Amino acid sequence: MADVRLRHSWQLDLESARAVARGTHDNLFAALGPHDTQDGRVIRAFLPGATRVEAVRRSDGDVLTVLEPRGENGLFENLIHDRAPYRLRVFWPDTVQETEDPYSFGLLLGDVDLHLFNEGRHFELAHCLGAQVVTIDGVTGVRFAVWAPNAKRVAVVGDFNSWDRRRHAMRVRHGAGIWELFVPRVAPGSRYKFDIVGPGGNQVPWKADPVARQAEMPPNTASVIPQPDHHRWHDDVWMAERAKRQAPNAPITIYEVHLGSWLKPDQRNRSGSLWDFAIERLVPYLVDMGFTHVELLPITEHPFGGSWGYQPLGMFAPTARFGPPDGLLRFVDALHSANIGIILDWVPAHFPTDPHGLARFDGTALYEHLDPREGFHRDWNTLIYNFGRREVQGFLIANALYWLEHFHVDGLRVDAVASMLYRDYSRQAGEWIPNVHGGRENLEALGFLRHLNAVVVERCPGAIMIAEESTAWPGVSRPTSGGGLGFSYKWNMGWMHDTLNYMTEDPIHRQYHHNDMTFGLLYAFTENFVLPLSHDEVVYGKGSLIGKMPGDRWQRFANLRAYFGFMWGHPGKKLLFMGGEIAQEREWNHDRELDWPSLQDSAHAGIQRVVRDLNRLYVSEPALHERDCETPGFQWTVGDDRANSVFSFLRYGANWSPILVVCNMTPVPRHGYRIGVPLGGAWREIFNSDSAFYGGSNVGNEGRVAAQEFAAHGQPYSVEIVLPPLATIYLRYDG
Repeated sequence: MADVRLRHSWQLDLESARAVARGTHDNLFAALGPHDTQDGRVIRAFLPGATRVEAVRRSDGDVLTVLEPRGENGLFENLIHDRAPYRLRVFWPDTVQETEDPYSFGLLLGDVDLHLFNEGRHFELAHCLGAQVVTIDGVTGVRFAVWAPNAKRVAVVGDFNSWDRRRHAMRVRHGAGIWELFVPRVAPGSRYKFDIVGPGGNQVPWKADPVARQAEMPPNTASVIPQPDHHRWHDDVWMAERAKRQAPNAPITIYEVHLGSWLKPDQRNRSGSLWDFAIERLVPYLVDMGFTHVELLPITEHPFGGSWGYQPLGMFAPTARFGPPDGLLRFVDALHSANIGIILDWVPAHFPTDPHGLARFDGTALYEHLDPREGFHRDWNTLIYNFGRREVQGFLIANALYWLEHFHVDGLRVDAVASMLYRDYSRQAGEWIPNVHGGRENLEALGFLRHLNAVVVERCPGAIMIAEESTAWPGVSRPTSGGGLGFSYKWNMGWMHDTLNYMTEDPIHRQYHHNDMTFGLLYAFTENFVLPLSHDEVVYGKGSLIGKMPGDRWQRFANLRAYFGFMWGHPGKKLLFMGGEIAQEREWNHDRELDWPSLQDSAHAGIQRVVRDLNRLYVSEPALHERDCETPGFQWTVGDDRANSVFSFLRYGANWSPILVVCNMTPVPRHGYRIGVPLGGAWREIFNSDSAFYGGSNVGNEGRVAAQEFAAHGQPYSVEIVLPPLATIYLRYDG
């Protein structure tokens, strides 16, 4: 019914009233809330569906005025002769609600916040943008803030307003392009999204909050107002010692885990979140196996579980699949109490195109490049961040710091760095745009990575940044001050591909592939390397690690034991994807837990014992880790015995007994094999992958050998040893 009453001068004009009712008014702060007119102060509220609205004094609840309805469109207004703070008493058909007026509050974000955001240097975005539970003028509620500089109108919709896009339109802070609104009395746990009208008046699909710290369970896509964090940390000792525990001279053995498929909890007996289950089962397992770190595949919220988290959209939200965010805090605390570090896979290289996400967030290419030659990954059908935009750089750096600082995470493994470094990555001629110098290097991404790593060094003492970078880009793990990218470590993808290629060969053919095992030592000390046997090697038809090994069943298990021995003896930190340590036969499937029952088989249990013992040796023997990243930590003794497929090298610590690592990659045992060593006296056999304890044939050296003053391989002494078949042995100098 049309409003045919005579309009007073203090009433909202008809055109504006209609715009409010339609949800097209572009500045509700100019229409709603308290306003001074020539007739006095007027209060207006838009509450469609309400039957009566009263303005009451905050201090005592006395009714100041009854707001009169303007027809049946939900607009209420009236003059008020008291300037005291007020709240609204709203009579709905089935309840009465009291709440403060969102449009009675002033500006929310400070000028410093806006300036730092525009500069890409606001590193506390997790506590600035998004949904923040705050108290303003004694009123508790939620401050919403979102970056949408090209939007014509932005509103927050959610459980608290019946998802009515007309109810809570936001105020824009011009210059920064940030929209803000304080909604009183909204409770944590409420779901919300942003309703955005683009610059041309086009309606954008409802968007999840880019800085949401919690999201609802997929496939639902709303953001969730998080509970305030009251976690009390118990890891002061760990944090104080973290820098030395993660330094290049420290032992680092990483167990890579997809938490959702490591072990499935029995749903009948499960209480608590998957984080609690991980505290109960995964933490003790890591301790028992001797791993120093766990690395989780991406836990940021992602719409498609089959991406394993590598196509994230909720960059600030731990996935709801594992439980509320406070569970992650408890999990990290439990790890640190057990002297285990945690690394998270982090994906700043790309994001998916789901309509509720970052794609064309405000109706324009905001987070991504407009031109698909710069902004679209064909390999993954994803969008590429615009690293040249300061606000986007700041968003990503603030996100990295959120995980490192708020959750006490010890490091981030940065995914797909190679795709960031090169403009022509996986592109043909004509499908990419050169940089300003005509080259293929992505200068903006380089600037972002160097900035990111420099900020992490400054703000997060002892935290590490690890690059998954598959090319020969120089200086990835060298300081930015010397022209490097500033990462702490780099995955050695070349080592992984070469050595796996060697191990898949039948032993009779390995002599023709000898360089695959030795080539990595030509560049082993050009970077601080991690040797990765990651999830990528056991998916998409590649089979399992044990499935790659040739020969009959005994030989396959012997090959894997020998390969692990070679890997743990080789310079570089270690990473093993879950399932490798139990020689899982089938390829990894993210929908199924690991094949734990296989440990009832002695061969599988033997592989687990090998990994457990290698971890403990690697940690306890400085020669195996102290100079992982230094040339003096390694010396070939036998690197050219192609005919016998034998490799032998020495590992050195700074002031510790050296260790001789010897690998026989054929099924032929070799007796009386002479190898040069630097010192005379006893050399103790401290590891033998052919031990019967591991499922081997128990060929060995009866615990020790004596070095004779007989020069060999450029060394003044030598030992004559027995090389077990398809095995690796370690001999430590005990003279």
